[in-house]
Amino acid sequence: MKKLTLLVLIIVAAFTARAQDANHFGKEINDKKAIEANALPAKMGEKSEMQAKVSATVEDVCQVKGCWMTVKLDNGETMRVVFKDYAFFVPKDIAGKTVVFEGEAQKKMIPVEHLQHYAKDAGQSKEEIAKITEPKQELTFVADGVLVK
Repeated sequence: MKKLTLLVLIIVAAFTARAQDANHFGKEINDKKAIEANALPAKMGEKSEMQAKVSATVEDVCQVKGCWMTVKLDNGETMRVVFKDYAFFVPKDIAGKTVVFEGEAQKKMIPVEHLQHYAKDAGQSKEEIAKITEPKQELTFVADGVLVK
């Protein structure tokens, strides 16, 4: 009986360790056929929405919950990635890491209120937040799943 109990504990520990090493958030995805974030604007062309799988380097992450991240584009800009239906979050310490995410890229006007909210989540000062007074056209992404490499 002791051997059986020990075996069960070892198996449970092995599965628990594997679950803690998981780098998937939301829908489980892989990195096959992912395009570089730099290529996304050209690939979208004049489309306002497009399904895609993208690989990028994380620039910043929401420090409140991990409810959004920004990734680097080649023109010095960043693209905000949010998570479909607010159903999952990413770790707050993944800035600088490579990620792959899948979902829908969107070109849209971001309201001042949302820009100010994002600035607050990023830890910007009240003065910096107060300077945000105009909506901004941005390339954004709604991810179904994220893989942190």
